[in-house]
Amino acid sequence: MNRWLSWWMAGLMVVVVFISMANSVTSQPRGRNSTLITYYCSVYYGRSPKYFLSNLNTTLLSLRQQLTNGSRYATARTLLNGESVWGLASCRGYVNTTECVACFNYAVDQLKVCALGNGAHIFYNDCDVRYGNNNFYAEANIRAGVVICGNTTSSQPANFRRTVDGLMSDLRTAAPRTSNYYAASTRRISDSNTTLYAIAQCNLNLSQSVCKDCLNSRYGSLDACLPSTTGRAIDNGCFMRYSNTPFFGLNQVTDITRFLDDGDSSKKRYIIGGVVGGVCLLLLVLALYLWHSRSKNRSNRRHGKITGSTAMLQGPAKYSYEDIKIATDNFSDKHRLGGGVFGEVYKGTLKDGDTVAIKKTIMASSRGKPHIDDELKIICNVHHRHLIRLLGYCNKGPFLFLVHEYMDNGSLDRFLYADKSKNLNWRQRFGIIYGTARGLAYLHEQYHVTIIHRDIKTSNILLDHEFEPKISDFGLIRLLPEDKTHITTKLAGSRDSGYVAPEYAIHGQLSEKVDTYSFGIVVLEIISGKRCHNVQGDESVGQSLLDHAWNLYDNGAHLKLVDERLNPSEYAVEDVKKIIEIALMCTQSPVSTRPAMSEVVTLLSDKSLDDMPTTRSTFLEDDIKIKVDTSISLSSDATASTVQFSGR
Repeated sequence: MNRWLSWWMAGLMVVVVFISMANSVTSQPRGRNSTLITYYCSVYYGRSPKYFLSNLNTTLLSLRQQLTNGSRYATARTLLNGESVWGLASCRGYVNTTECVACFNYAVDQLKVCALGNGAHIFYNDCDVRYGNNNFYAEANIRAGVVICGNTTSSQPANFRRTVDGLMSDLRTAAPRTSNYYAASTRRISDSNTTLYAIAQCNLNLSQSVCKDCLNSRYGSLDACLPSTTGRAIDNGCFMRYSNTPFFGLNQVTDITRFLDDGDSSKKRYIIGGVVGGVCLLLLVLALYLWHSRSKNRSNRRHGKITGSTAMLQGPAKYSYEDIKIATDNFSDKHRLGGGVFGEVYKGTLKDGDTVAIKKTIMASSRGKPHIDDELKIICNVHHRHLIRLLGYCNKGPFLFLVHEYMDNGSLDRFLYADKSKNLNWRQRFGIIYGTARGLAYLHEQYHVTIIHRDIKTSNILLDHEFEPKISDFGLIRLLPEDKTHITTKLAGSRDSGYVAPEYAIHGQLSEKVDTYSFGIVVLEIISGKRCHNVQGDESVGQSLLDHAWNLYDNGAHLKLVDERLNPSEYAVEDVKKIIEIALMCTQSPVSTRPAMSEVVTLLSDKSLDDMPTTRSTFLEDDIKIKVDTSISLSSDATASTVQFSGR
């Protein structure tokens, strides 16, 4: 009963929310360009109407502020308390700030008809506004567009059709090549005093290729309008319009000529330039080869070896097998630190007195030594305070010995659940979470080669003497023999372990978001002090830690996840709740809803921890039926009008 009352009260609140955003706009702005085209409402609802409406209001306010400041394209998101709201507002390139804000205000006022649906999209001639509880910024949806034709036919159908087709074709080519994905142009219709006005525009969050595909699709759909004197083609990602009536000023025309140079002469220049450039490059390479060969011969005669580096990356130090044996006391058990998929790990002391960790693993001999050398060169050049350094290596027969820096406090799992007497306080746990996130962000986005770890777990996070975390074993998966690198082996955990992202475990789909998922699981382990396999509790026996965390989150009982060994006076309740939400956000499906690790670092860096999306639902327009009543006309140049919605 309380839940129904909550929804009823929220239904009343939505009117207040939208009216406040409409800035007292009570009537549609006058003018042909402010005509409503169509709108969509989601038939699905979030879990908490109170938080959804609050987040929606915040998102819309942010969009309006950006438009008021002169932007023609605005995005915003508010992700508190599990009711995520992404928002987007796009005004056509020809409107001024006042017209843009007026169009947005009226759109927001009209969208109150969508009530508590967790997504909506409305289109006007001047602008479109969209919000939803998933990240839709990169959507173009080129198969679900709408075309709206005027009901007046040109008196010169053949000439009109030819002119429209030529102009719109040029605009679909030019718009994706402009800096703002927008182009406006005019063209005189032959044997007539009539001028044709047209625009093409894409959302700025799209890639150039997606923008091009979207406009190509809309260009094709506009053919259904001809020879109607007006036509509009809309989609989630792009908008095209033509009319024989001016809807922008002649001083607002885009010079599209420079974006259309794709003719035969241009192609010939490219071909000739390519051939000449290729010949010059070949001669240059040949000259460099001869020079290098002569230099190499001189150097070999003088020194017996090459003294200079021939690569940008410096390779790891090479140790002899005898050095490794002495360092580990012939791999004695007392020096053994542990073992896993990558082999046994020993503590060693080098001749210079440095303490190191030496990993003994099987070399991927089938891939060849050059492959091993290249991979080791990449790994040893990774320098980050939260990543274990590879110092050197040694090969002996089928074995590869990797020499790493040594961590005094061993692996994180020892402090979480191996020895309950070794407790970590809240400051240390947060530092480990934050440092691990920074290390992964570096591997994914900041190093010159993208490295996906694929085996993030607590045993691969090592702690130095100050409990600063360092990620180990990154890049090592590429050193294993082919028959040991597939997900069906024990490598990267197992499907039962709970660390592996489902899309990788089931389908072998690999991306940086695989590490994001594993990181989320590790964070839950750090917060709870429990293993990810299953949770032992009054109501959670046999549950995975992730399922247990989601159940607690759904019931608003975040804090029941917190390790009982933590002193409540050490942490702020809201901070712990938000970090739990970050972890859940990292484990979401589909993959696109998970943040990049650089985004996770930003969220963790924010002391207020405001932006935490944790929701398993999505706003899918394919699940909405749209029925258009064309019997009611909203304007003189529109044939579409009332839109009604019903769930499938």
